[in-house]
Order: sequence, then structure tokens, then C-alpha cells
Amino acid sequence: MLETVRAIILDFQEMRLETGVPRALRIETVHGKAAVCIGVRRSGKSTYMFQAIQRLLDGGVRKENILYLNFFDDRLHGLRQGRLGLIPESYYSLYPEKKNAEMVYCFFDEIQAAPGWEPFVDRLIRTEKCQVFLTGSSARMLSKEIATQMRGRALSWELFPFSFREFLGWKGVESGRVLSTKKRLLVQKAFEEYRETGGFPEVAGMTRRLRIMTHQEYFHAILLRDLVERHDASHPRAVTDLAHRLVDNIASLYSLNSLTGYLKSLGHRAPKSSVADYLEWFEDAYLLFTVRLFDASLARSNANPKKIYCVDHALITSVASGILLNSGHLLENMVFTALRRVHPNIHYYRTRTGREVDFVVLPRTRARMLVQVCESLADPKTRKRETTALVEAMEDLSLKHGTIVTRGEEGRVNAGGGVIEVVPAWRFLLDLPDSGE
Repeated sequence: MLETVRAIILDFQEMRLETGVPRALRIETVHGKAAVCIGVRRSGKSTYMFQAIQRLLDGGVRKENILYLNFFDDRLHGLRQGRLGLIPESYYSLYPEKKNAEMVYCFFDEIQAAPGWEPFVDRLIRTEKCQVFLTGSSARMLSKEIATQMRGRALSWELFPFSFREFLGWKGVESGRVLSTKKRLLVQKAFEEYRETGGFPEVAGMTRRLRIMTHQEYFHAILLRDLVERHDASHPRAVTDLAHRLVDNIASLYSLNSLTGYLKSLGHRAPKSSVADYLEWFEDAYLLFTVRLFDASLARSNANPKKIYCVDHALITSVASGILLNSGHLLENMVFTALRRVHPNIHYYRTRTGREVDFVVLPRTRARMLVQVCESLADPKTRKRETTALVEAMEDLSLKHGTIVTRGEEGRVNAGGGVIEVVPAWRFLLDLPDSGE
């Protein structure tokens, strides 16, 4: 195994780095802490690591001082059996002069595939002169449990598929706040493409047929490797059927009882507790996200129906049956993922008269945001319904500003003592910051 690890280390040093499109995420390193990048499978985490490595090389770091391992590499299967200590042993057998003398930059890709990685990384940081970078596709790498196991020696960042701004970067389209008529038309045209293809980096530029096939491969790989195998699911078919049910009903309300009943109707013997576990697994893998009702009472919030969203709107169209799917729900999902990329604390809201607002966002350092999503306000009844719900929510929460995101309309509505901005989706996505505030 020692020779295998040595060979992989040397293979990387001869490899040409594919750095792709620069991402908006900026991971800051802190001495004595591992930098962790987490997100859904195929969101670009490995490429992001290569970008970080290239920045080190451009800054004068020698390639021999960089140790890179991808734990999805089948040759490293033996290391997953509690033999992670072979990694520094292999590296320093190649470069003994560097031990305790030079900084070594360790990049470990998809490290959650190796059981017991936390104490290994903790020990590496404490005993070796190194800076550690990790990627993973499990939200548990954000949790207090991980922080406890590593004695607080990790800082985590989330990486999602391309934002619209990053997609424009891939297209080579400028996206400033003020746009000329021509640039605005180019941005709007690119938005229609983004709406069709989504944000997974690999599918950008693919034909529709190849994109659908690739999305379906992603979906099945996530279900098999990140859910069924990772959690040793006793009812794998129930997990798959539930995932398809939720994707078919994206941006819709669900309850644990209704989902359990649905699986029972298919012949699965999955109890309610198992269904609750599956929902947590979907979120842990960054595939599907649950949004709860905004309520001061946590018990009431948990007791009410919840809404479900997917990490990528185009992935939905590639895997859904299409029976219940509509373009309004896809637009709502696109807005959700844009908000979730920046703000982890998102709920839906129900006013005192029972009207619903799609999102109430709780930024860390700014006032709450109310966001309603509606494809078009051309119908007077639709306009009244959406604005009335937003006005009531603004009054309930003592807010002076609300937003309605549309497919292409824009304007301003004076509502009571506040203002509702009507914003086309492309502009709303561009106006969001690149990171949480």
C-alpha cells in the first residue's frame, strides 16, 4: 500500500491541472485549522481545489510541497480501513528533507469516504508542519459533531453548482450592475440558457440529450453512493422512490405522514422514523432541501407541512416524470438555490389570514428579506393575490420592503407603508452577493 500511495502522489505532480472557471467562493485559511469545502457531488469541488493549488504554485510554492489524494480513487480503498497514517509516511519517504522543515499543503478530496478521517486530520495538523484542505459531499462536515471530534480544527465552506453570475463567467458575458442595451440582451439570452441547463459545471454547453443523460447519472450516483451505501440503507428502493416523489413535487408542501403513506401504497414497509431519516440523508448529500414554516415556536414550525427544493433546477427537469412539474415551480426552485447559496437560514411564511409567502430569509447581519416568486403578474387576480400576501407578511414582520421575482417583469408597487419591488429573475440573481452577509 505504501508504494501505491507514493505512486499516486507522484502521478499528481506530473498531472496538468484542469482549473476550469474561477468560482466566486473564497476560502480563507487559518493556521492550525483545516479548510473544508463541501457540496453536492459534481458541483466542482475538485476543480476548485485545483484552482487553490494553482494559486499556491503561482505564489511560488513548489509542486513537491503539495500532497493531493482523491479518496474516490479505487487504489486508495485499503486506506479506508484505518490505515490513513500511511499517507504522511508515504509522502515523507519521498521527501524526508521536508519533514518539520517546510510547509506541506495537503489536499484530500472526498475524504468522508475514509472512516476515521477526523482524528487523522486532527493529528496531522497537530504533529506536522502542514496546511490541510478537504472536500466532501456530506453536510455533517459542517456539524458540531465534526468540530468536536477535531477539537475545533476545521472551518467549512459550501460550494454549490454555478450561480448565474458564475455561468456568465463561463460564457464570457459581462455582468455589471449597469448594463448597456446590448450587454443586457446578452445577459438575458444567457439567463434563458442557464434556465435550461442549470448550474452543474460539466453539463454547460452539452446538447439536451447528453445533459439529461448526465443529470440522470448524477442523480443515480448520489442516491446509490451518498445515500444507500453511505448509510447502509435497509430499504434502498424506498429511498429511490421517495427521491423521485419529492422531485416530482418540487416547491410543494409535504408532511411526513403523507410521504410515509405514499411509500406504503407502493408496498414499502418503511416506518415514519425511516422516512424522516431519508429526508435528512437527502439534505446531508446536498440533493434536496427542506424548508420549514417561519414561526417563533419550533414545535409549531416542525409540526406544519414543509416545502422541498432541489440543488439544481435543471436536474429536476432531467429526472422528474413531468406530470406535476410546472415552470413556476422551477423558477421558485431557481430562486431558492440562489438564496440558499448565500443564506442557510430560509423559511416560508404564512400570514395571519393564511396567505403564503415563498421565502423569508434570515441573513446573519442584515434585516429579514421577504421574497415571493411568480412567473407573471399580468393577470390582475394573480397580481392581487401575490401582493396581498406580501403586504400582510410585511405588516406581520414590521418590514418596509418586499420582493416579487418574475420571469421578466419589473416595477414597483407602493403598498401601505412599504414598497414591493418587482424584479426579473435574471436581475434578482445578479443582485445577490457572492457570499453570506
